[in-house]
Amino acid sequence: MSKIAIVYWSGTGNTEMMAKEVAAGVQAAGGDASVFATSDFSADAATVFDKFALGCPAMGAEELEDSEFQPLYEQIKPALSGKKVVLFGSYGWGGGEYMNTWKNDAASAGLVLVDDPLAIENAPDDDGKSKCQELGKVLALA
Repeated sequence: MSKIAIVYWSGTGNTEMMAKEVAAGVQAAGGDASVFATSDFSADAATVFDKFALGCPAMGAEELEDSEFQPLYEQIKPALSGKKVVLFGSYGWGGGEYMNTWKNDAASAGLVLVDDPLAIENAPDDDGKSKCQELGKVLALA
């Protein structure tokens, strides 16, 4: 069974909520999910896991959060090359364009994106929670 790390940063709780729903989807599909805030994860820990769900909201001018998430992401990218990954996050006023930039960066770094990234405006409603769970199931079965 694959060990899946769900690593996220959340300022308002929206992306944290998404991370928990992704984990529920992984577990519903029979996967082994561990959920980590960025402050609880390290580049060394990345070597222990087979697959990853990475979550970050849009910040500023449609960018990844740059004090915790972006530095960790840069550190773990080499370890994630060739591994199966999904991306998720929430956004507010910007429209979620940051997710396309992040997707392109992940693909060029060799991450194997097993599904389209999931960007949800503000807090996930019931439909958004279902989409998060589906994302987790896709990752678990990939």
